[in-house]
Amino acid sequence: MGLKRIQAPSKPDAVLAFLADLGLSTVDVTPLVAKDPKLLCAGVDRSLAPNVADLTGLGWSHSEVAQLVAIAGAKLRPRSVVSKLQYFRWLFGSFENLLRTLKLNANLLQHNLDRAVKPNVAFLRECGLDACAIAKLCGHRPRLLTADPERVWLMAASAERIGVPRESRMFRHALHAVSFQSDEKITTKVGYLKNTFRWSDAEAGIAVSNAPTVLRKSKESLRRSSEFFFSVVGLEPAYIAQRPVIISYSLEGRLRPRYCVVEFLKENGLVKRVPSWHTIFNLIEKEFMERYICPHMVAAPHLAEDYAAACRGEMPTSFRFT
Repeated sequence: MGLKRIQAPSKPDAVLAFLADLGLSTVDVTPLVAKDPKLLCAGVDRSLAPNVADLTGLGWSHSEVAQLVAIAGAKLRPRSVVSKLQYFRWLFGSFENLLRTLKLNANLLQHNLDRAVKPNVAFLRECGLDACAIAKLCGHRPRLLTADPERVWLMAASAERIGVPRESRMFRHALHAVSFQSDEKITTKVGYLKNTFRWSDAEAGIAVSNAPTVLRKSKESLRRSSEFFFSVVGLEPAYIAQRPVIISYSLEGRLRPRYCVVEFLKENGLVKRVPSWHTIFNLIEKEFMERYICPHMVAAPHLAEDYAAACRGEMPTSFRFT
């Protein structure tokens, strides 16, 4: 059961009362205890209360502490956790970023800062990543902070082997793409990209170095995207290789709905000139709406509704072209 250490109900009762005083409801506490029953064995006076007092004394709000407890639970027992939280808050740049990262991997708080975390951060700085880039990278890949430093060095070498030098602005994305993947797996994925998008070795190298995140796409996703680009949109392999970022976009949530909108507008004579498909796919959502949806609300009153439906995976009749 994981609760054998509980000798009497006084300790769990004290913990539950302490959590309630922090503002945590039964809905908050139940999954915490289910995930780590040892939380009920924590010493309130010896660890939890002093840690909360230290954090609030350092300027952490009562609400922030409560949110931390709701995520980290028993991991907040050690007295050393206060200095770790201070460090990680500084590293990630804000409490919100820290909280988001802990939701992915609260085990960060259990690692020794001097053994791996700080050496890895120092190495990433040597690779040319600034504080913001490190926060973004490690916010998505928290394990990069706690991995053996030699392994992180090898990942950086893998990123360089796919054609992204350390001084490149794409290096953060490349490191994210190759992290915790073997060279064999990376080579296999590059080969799959080459075959799926009908690229030469040179084109595959250009595409991967310019958009390394395509290495994280599943084979099925890549296959379906290639079919869409070739059979529906009519793009050429070389065009895609030079603009590989479009492969990283969601087929159902972005590419197909936007294609349908533009084709609808063209078929109904509502636009005379449209930019390249790369430009259309690359627009942020707000700009796409302002250019291709809002100006046509009178002539095509259902366009916005149909576009929203297409983004949900539905296909309105007006978007079925012959």
